[in-house]
Amino acid sequence: MTVVFFAAGPRAWEQYRDCLPEALAAAGVDARIVTEVEAADRAAVDYIVFAPGGVIEDFGRYPNAKAVLNLWAGVERLVGNDTLTQPLCRMVDPSLTEGMVEWATGHVLRHHLGMDRYITADAPHWDQAFAPLARERRVTILGTGALGAACGQALARLNFPVTGWSRTAKQIEGLTCVTSLEQALDGAEIVVALLPDTPDTTNLLDAPALARLASGAVVINPGRGPLIDDEALLDALDSGRISHATLDVFRTEPLPPEHAFWAHPRITVTPHVAAATRPRTASVQVAENIRRGEAGLPFINLVDRTRGY
Repeated sequence: MTVVFFAAGPRAWEQYRDCLPEALAAAGVDARIVTEVEAADRAAVDYIVFAPGGVIEDFGRYPNAKAVLNLWAGVERLVGNDTLTQPLCRMVDPSLTEGMVEWATGHVLRHHLGMDRYITADAPHWDQAFAPLARERRVTILGTGALGAACGQALARLNFPVTGWSRTAKQIEGLTCVTSLEQALDGAEIVVALLPDTPDTTNLLDAPALARLASGAVVINPGRGPLIDDEALLDALDSGRISHATLDVFRTEPLPPEHAFWAHPRITVTPHVAAATRPRTASVQVAENIRRGEAGLPFINLVDRTRGY
């Protein structure tokens, strides 16, 4: 029998208590799920299901664990743990992707159509300023992994010309894929940042990068807080170079009440709600990786430690 240690913490277990056993049974895995492991039993653990804030700090205490299966898409808080030498898999959940597509598409359309001038108006406001058609508005997606590609393709289906940027060359239907950051940013009117948090992506949107965007461009960040240089963004907003920023992620979360983003008239703050892992569909992904591990097959969504995602 396969021993699965659910080490994501008691609050998460309440959400996974029913659906994870069901998913494992449906995958044909004969598993025993435990939420606590005594020292004498650590060698018996085959798989660790985890999320940052869970009940493990030293993964070296589980010498026979075949993989650590993260319940979050982001792994930046795990890749630096020197005790985690087992294969690490990140969460790629269709429902998480679906939620991100809905959030990102909604905010791109909100800014494209200029809806804020009607929604926030505090007086009679008969302003018939017509937006251009979607095919006349240049959108750039920074990061063309599972989330970025899905968001870019959804926007392309609405006729937006979408450029997708990644460090490695890709071909994604409906997107113009480039590896030059300058090419991706030059003249972009709406930028959606969907990159992981790595040393290479920290402050990627700094002052020179923001200066490449079209005058009055909009920045949307549902990816990771450190992707944007906060001070450079504030300067660009204050000068009018950037007309608005909608931000869902931040360097410190929750965003401190005294942070300048809260009161800035050209910033919309949402509290890290762009996309969430849904326990029922996430359980299917976890069960599939355990099934593959037990069958001697390669794990899916395996993290490349050198890249950090």
